[in-house]
Amino acid sequence: MKVLVTGASGFVGSRLVPALAEAGHEVRAMTRRPTEYTGAGTAVRGDVAEPRSLRAALEGADAAYYLIHSLDAADFERRDAAHARAFAQAAKEAEVGRIVYLGGLGDDTDDLSAHLRSRRLVEHLLGSAGVPVTVLRAGIVVGHGGISWEITRQLVEHLPAMVTPRWAATRTQPIAIADVIRYLAGVLEPADAEGRTFDIGGTEQLAYVDMLRRLAELEGRRPLIVPVPLLTPRLSSYWLALVTDVDVTTGRTLIDSMANEVVVRDDGIRKLVPFEPMDYDAAALSALGERARERRTA
Repeated sequence: MKVLVTGASGFVGSRLVPALAEAGHEVRAMTRRPTEYTGAGTAVRGDVAEPRSLRAALEGADAAYYLIHSLDAADFERRDAAHARAFAQAAKEAEVGRIVYLGGLGDDTDDLSAHLRSRRLVEHLLGSAGVPVTVLRAGIVVGHGGISWEITRQLVEHLPAMVTPRWAATRTQPIAIADVIRYLAGVLEPADAEGRTFDIGGTEQLAYVDMLRRLAELEGRRPLIVPVPLLTPRLSSYWLALVTDVDVTTGRTLIDSMANEVVVRDDGIRKLVPFEPMDYDAAALSALGERARERRTA
């Protein structure tokens, strides 16, 4: 199958492209700078901010993965909506058979954050031109280089003591990046996956503070964790920017979403793509191992 992967050099895309290539697919890696791309697949130029570039990138593709978000932009909702509309139209014109999108978990009846509302809107807009869209919704993705994981790791490793806002008690269902890739690759061909939305997660539902404590135990650390319910999202974002390498805009966007419980409510995908996902400890150890290997070869 001929497949286009957007965001091919990103956290998810850089892992998905080689997985699809190893499975025998002909993979195009969409990037704004193809001459600088060194990953798997065939680099093709494309930029969702330049709709004219998308038609050539999508030409002849049987399916396309949409893995693009604008978390670091203050106007990310407007940008993500415009980009999704442009991609949907280009996919229709190129006669793409299916779009696969990685979105975010969250109960639609909840008061969703701007970030999660934007993810839902992108789901809708990607299908607005008529191309079937398969959506996978995930919460915290645990893997080296992932923003949410890096926040967790850096908080644990940088602070002997930390205050935790109200959102630290919110439940999530973290999933290993390797398992996300297995699900993304697994929904590419089955007819039963076309046009459907699936929740994906690991084996455990944990509060954010539990994730901090579990990671600290794995690393042999014992940070003092003190709940402070009055710490606002704005103050939290400045705090994160001070003690991690996550910028204030991205931190604020993610923190706002942490007020929403993001857990799997329908595990139907496990029948379509059957395997046993990792638990949190295994996912965390895998991420730490990947980071250690990268540092040794740097």
